[in-house]
Amino acid sequence: MIIKLSPYAPLPGSDEHLSLSRAGDVLTVNGQAFDFTPLPEGGELPTEAIGSELFAGPVARRDGRLELTLRFPLAADASAAARFPEPLLIETDGPVELPR
Repeated sequence: MIIKLSPYAPLPGSDEHLSLSRAGDVLTVNGQAFDFTPLPEGGELPTEAIGSELFAGPVARRDGRLELTLRFPLAADASAAARFPEPLLIETDGPVELPR
């Protein structure tokens, strides 16, 4: 699974955050599970069909891997790694560590 992050500055005083966990083709985003198992090789699921504002683009399966982009709320003291994140290559199940 390849996850790209699209950083943004949340409104002041908001408590927006992003937490991720992977279990195979199921990605849990802030406690909500999204099962992409039915997505075939070469297939693409449009952002509108996902039903979550946290997705910043379609989900695609290429070369056997899911590829997706998520909106990433920045903390006021976010590091350069969080402000300009590299794509995350997630190869194991469990919680996904995000840049801070």
